Amino acid sequence: MSILITICARGGSKGIPGKNIKMLNGKPLIFYSLHTADKFAQEVTGVDIVLSTDDEEIKNTVSTLGFNVDTEYTRPEFLASDTAGKIDAIQDVLSYFEQKNNKKYEYVIDLDVTSPLRTVSDLQEAFLLLRNDPNAYNIFSVSPANRNPYFNMVEENENGYYATCKQGSFLTRQSAPKVYDMNASFYIYSASFFENQLKKAITEKSLIYEVPHLCFDLDHPIDFLMMSFLMENNKLDFLL
Repeated sequence: MSILITICARGGSKGIPGKNIKMLNGKPLIFYSLHTADKFAQEVTGVDIVLSTDDEEIKNTVSTLGFNVDTEYTRPEFLASDTAGKIDAIQDVLSYFEQKNNKKYEYVIDLDVTSPLRTVSDLQEAFLLLRNDPNAYNIFSVSPANRNPYFNMVEENENGYYATCKQGSFLTRQSAPKVYDMNASFYIYSASFFENQLKKAITEKSLIYEVPHLCFDLDHPIDFLMMSFLMENNKLDFLL
């Protein structure tokens, strides 16, 4: 088994400045993803962990945390802009590490720094689902959606009026097809994903892992305040 865990954390966050190393419950935000990666690596053989960043302050912070993570790679500037795709950034660090270590990785696990509410058990269960389906390209974490495009989400039609995003005769949200929010916590890719040069995480052969506890990502300052409150007051019903 050969698995590469990528921790992608570019500098220059605009929504929450310095987000990746902003203190959350007494530790830099990136600590929680490194901690989960480290625990996973202790239980599964053949795991390497690499940091992908363009930012020296993030590198220095990670170096002080004491985890066994490779910080030598520097993400190229063209992959660190607001418009650069994350898949391209993962592909670049994967190619770098495969060349550096002279081996091919069978799986890549990407832990999103800005969505840290995941456990090692989540990763293990999702990883097993992907391994049990050799045709699948990848699996990503989701949470049940609060709204449903068949029932209470609308979009403008060509006449300027509004209708549900997806058509159906459902009178309650519960009777409509179940939909999910991608919570961005983690993505696990098989080697075939990159061999087929896919560019989006959602493919025709993607699986989902429904996270069985609270999980959300940090897009806005209010998200950070909410997560800080939950962690500082022991309101999470699971251990990170």
